[in-house]
Amino acid sequence: MRTLQSPGGAAAPELGPWFHNLHLPGGRCTAPDHPLGDFPAYKWEEIAPHLPSDLHGARALDIGCNAGFYTFELARRGAHVLAIDIDEHYLRQARWAGGELGLADRVELRRMGVYDLAALDVEPFDVVLFLGVLYHLRHPLLALDAVSALTAGTVVVQTLTMPGEERLATPPDLLIDDRDRLRQPGWPVMAFIEHELAGDPTNWWAPNAACVEAMLRSCDLEICARPGHEIWLCEPRDGRDLPPFRP
Repeated sequence: MRTLQSPGGAAAPELGPWFHNLHLPGGRCTAPDHPLGDFPAYKWEEIAPHLPSDLHGARALDIGCNAGFYTFELARRGAHVLAIDIDEHYLRQARWAGGELGLADRVELRRMGVYDLAALDVEPFDVVLFLGVLYHLRHPLLALDAVSALTAGTVVVQTLTMPGEERLATPPDLLIDDRDRLRQPGWPVMAFIEHELAGDPTNWWAPNAACVEAMLRSCDLEICARPGHEIWLCEPRDGRDLPPFRP
């Protein structure tokens, strides 16, 4: 990877490797040779039209922020963003990049995990990003409960899934002797990955699309849109008395 240079010409601190290809002033990029291409810019292009272009006055939460690509996009729209990650390497990258982009004053970076959100004593957020995290968690439904509780407006969820888009209308109850129905195409299921997927031992789960949607509903989230493959846009279920943010 080429050395990044600051606008004044001084060499940036050695912060690689980068998973987010951040576009910095002067045409610099943090991961110009990313194996996934211009990642995650192409994911953001799917999500961006579904969020308000003006987020001034809004509070946002980016869970598993990595080097901060999505965090900085929300900050550019005017939001104050709490960005969290458990990996200090990524947080160092985000701190440096926030300064380079002139957005550090709108971003608060904390080293914490998704389960720590349950103890976070703050008002729910207007926008929550929960991207690329769910399948890395040993306790995904517990995490979704914490995410839902902190969502006042919109939450965007992205997760690795199993192939298949079938949906089955499941019954309100199931007899113990009817368990064969659990094998029907479109039943919400999630494969457990005991060892590794793509060389990553933290890839624990691969739900099908029906399972992702069933989990979201079970955590009091209503699905509003599917901006792209493996992406869901949700809002709190009616009755929670948490109005969505409107600029």
